[in-house]
Amino acid sequence: MFVKSGRIGAARPCCPSGPSRGQLVTNFMLPVAYTAVLAELLYAHSDEMAGVYDLQLGWFTHVNPAGVRLLGYPSEVAFLADPNHSLRVPPWTPAQWQQLCEQTRREGHHELEADICRHVGEPFRAYVRLTYFEVDGRALLLVTIAEHNRLQRAERALAHSVRRFEAVFTNATLGIIVCDRPGRMVSANARAGQLFGYAPAELLGQPIEVLVPDAAGRHHAGLRASYNANPQVRDMGHGRPLSGQRRDGTVFPVEASLSYFYLDEELYVVAYILDLSAKQAAEQELHTQHQRVARLNAELEQKVVARTNALLLTLEQLEKRGDELALALRAEQELGELKSRFVSIASHEFRTPLTAVLTSADLIEEFPEAQQQTQRLKYVAHIRTSVQHLNNILEEFLSVGRIEEGKLAAHPANLNLDHLVRDTVADMQSLLKAGQTIDWQTDCPVPVRLDASLLRKILMNLLSNALKYSGENSVVMVRAACRGRKLTLMVQDQGVGISLEDQAHLFEQFFRAPSVLNVPGTGLGLYIIVKYLELMGGTIDLQSAPGQGTTVTIALPLAVPD
Repeated sequence: MFVKSGRIGAARPCCPSGPSRGQLVTNFMLPVAYTAVLAELLYAHSDEMAGVYDLQLGWFTHVNPAGVRLLGYPSEVAFLADPNHSLRVPPWTPAQWQQLCEQTRREGHHELEADICRHVGEPFRAYVRLTYFEVDGRALLLVTIAEHNRLQRAERALAHSVRRFEAVFTNATLGIIVCDRPGRMVSANARAGQLFGYAPAELLGQPIEVLVPDAAGRHHAGLRASYNANPQVRDMGHGRPLSGQRRDGTVFPVEASLSYFYLDEELYVVAYILDLSAKQAAEQELHTQHQRVARLNAELEQKVVARTNALLLTLEQLEKRGDELALALRAEQELGELKSRFVSIASHEFRTPLTAVLTSADLIEEFPEAQQQTQRLKYVAHIRTSVQHLNNILEEFLSVGRIEEGKLAAHPANLNLDHLVRDTVADMQSLLKAGQTIDWQTDCPVPVRLDASLLRKILMNLLSNALKYSGENSVVMVRAACRGRKLTLMVQDQGVGISLEDQAHLFEQFFRAPSVLNVPGTGLGLYIIVKYLELMGGTIDLQSAPGQGTTVTIALPLAVPD
């Protein structure tokens, strides 16, 4: 028997010439007993559920042992006697299930992904395959159900990794061009197109020499062949100037470094390109200023020689001015470093939640149906979380600004420390990783007089760091006690810890320890805490070691409550 177009019919000869029909039967037709054994092996010993669904009856007539186990029934008889099983409702309403059956009947086969409920046990995510066939004129479906396996999860993880790579490649601030061995460009990001005045798609397939001025005179093809023969990571900007040629023929200075990779044994070269026009203009301006300063110094020396009587006064003024200039230069350098670190951190920290917001918004569009409200709410929650993250980052930046401008002051008032700690811990629940808990205790039997807003922000920053740098299934401990005229607040985590070398810089603006650069953060939390403690007359102590967690203890003087 052969199955064709979803119906079972007699086999027909398919070859008009060649071996005789008897030979075909001898070579390809299996004995009935052998066929029965093979069907039994495929049906009874399969790891996936396989069941026969009668469209007229509206329920299953057969199911294999794997299906009985998968759906949580004690036996096949129990399953077949339960036509109200939620294999159909949920995830499908009766109308949806009927529509799905009709679609399978028309198309012959249908596959989809769904959350399937068990008779006993938790629901599971599965692939469902429906195949239509007929036996003796009766319409039937072969229903197979398989749980997600490790390979499928790996495939999804790979797809996510590819999307992350594409996002980095597309949004990189450097121009990135990938060439094959003959020097044809096979990929270019948006920044590369901007640098050279092309749309990225226009560069594909063109030789790399179109971007190199005087490529023929410089024997660029020979240089490329030499590199292909001995590929290595190479900084091309060291020791000699490089130039790029835009689409309009203009030439501009660039810094380019090379790397390579092999794909299916084919060599590909990656060029990372940085436009040096602004840098060279700044260097030229700096050189001009140096020359100007040199001329001024020469003029001053001539005046000193001519005016001997004013020598001491002039030297004193120059020394004083030199000190002021040195201080101003150091301050400007520090400000420039802070600005650079701020721009780098802000661009990274903003991009991550903004990307999450954009991705969630795109995914919401994929769920227009009313019954897909659960999926929509999931991604709406992602958007809210990302917006809250952005709000927290902005609050940190604004707090630093208010601190630097001297606009913050402590406003002590009576407060219940137990309530403050409890409410703060409750607000931090959304940051908990899987299995994380916060164990907190307070020992302040009477009201204390402190600035509740500043104290709450200090505790939130400490808890945020403890949860962020601790792993899953860890405990963060909070202890607060009042002794005499002093409040002691301790937050202890089981996180990655901090080396002694990095501890010396923890309270500086924008400082991020090298061990936690892959964890989101601005590097402002401890700096803000120290400034708040200065306003409240408090102190901070930090004890930590790599791999042994961190304990932060703050002490605050207590005023007499009103």
